[in-house]
Amino acid sequence: MELGKLPPQVLEELVLRPIRYNEKKREDVVLRPKTGEDCSAVDPQGEYILLSTDPITGADADAGYLAVHVNCNDIFAGGGEPIGILLTVLLPQSAQMEVLHEIMDGAREAAAEVGIEILGGHTEVTDAVNRPLVSAAVIGKTSGKHLLSTGGAKEGQDVVMTKWAGLEGTAILANTYAAELSSLLPVQTAASAKEWKSYFSVGKEAKIALQHGATAMHDATEGGIFGAVWEMADCSGTGVVLFEEAIPVPPQTRQICDIFSISPYELISSGCLVVATEQGEALVKKLKEAGIAAAVIGKITKSGRTLLQNGVERPLEEPKKDALYRIKTDRLQK
Repeated sequence: MELGKLPPQVLEELVLRPIRYNEKKREDVVLRPKTGEDCSAVDPQGEYILLSTDPITGADADAGYLAVHVNCNDIFAGGGEPIGILLTVLLPQSAQMEVLHEIMDGAREAAAEVGIEILGGHTEVTDAVNRPLVSAAVIGKTSGKHLLSTGGAKEGQDVVMTKWAGLEGTAILANTYAAELSSLLPVQTAASAKEWKSYFSVGKEAKIALQHGATAMHDATEGGIFGAVWEMADCSGTGVVLFEEAIPVPPQTRQICDIFSISPYELISSGCLVVATEQGEALVKKLKEAGIAAAVIGKITKSGRTLLQNGVERPLEEPKKDALYRIKTDRLQK
């Protein structure tokens, strides 16, 4: 592929046509993407508009799929409903057309799952990257003017998490290092970890938590579950006690993390929602009744951020570089 913007014919065939085939068409989208159109437009009719953006830098496989879900999760965690997403796809000269097809196919699949439209974006071949880079910006709206922030946790509330620590990171590692892991893990273990992408959305549990009365929600992305809980307490101006033994970690994640000598609690965990709420056990019960794994993993306190490990209190530290990137850094240095 040549440097610069994609030719109109390629743009139409591999980017815009898949977008137009998107299964979901929303009434509040009034201007849709086409060649030469710089903007899309939505008519929110009085609700709060929510906006968020995130790149996908830690995964090659499923980058388009992840970009949609990771960005939409921020809207869900804010108490909103995603409407549409803008994608920026930067490709190196070495990329083949099949790579772009895979990115857009994954993005379209995820958009259909969430119920949003792909509103447009930008696609370019550039020597500024050495592998595909997908960045996205998502727009969403609230119901009326009800907005939830990460900083809404209150002293005395329970901290609830959904699903499992290291969810996204496990899937990325299982894909990226499939050949290496195949000789170290049972085939079914690595295969099941690679198929976890169906758990990456937090939309369903966010709605249940809102109905229960959650005052703060946060999607556990880079920095993992430890980082997400620390950020919630920091945004809220509170303390927190986190119970490490209560944090659910699947055996597949533990096995893969042991191989790479990393902590599952510091591994990117998109799909895991952290919630501050009264009556945490009652929320866990509602989530489990809806088929969503959940657990009470901590307590919001007035001050101090601590981690309870085997009955011993340790400081809950400010988030470090995600374990996923520590693996890549260590391997580049060898």
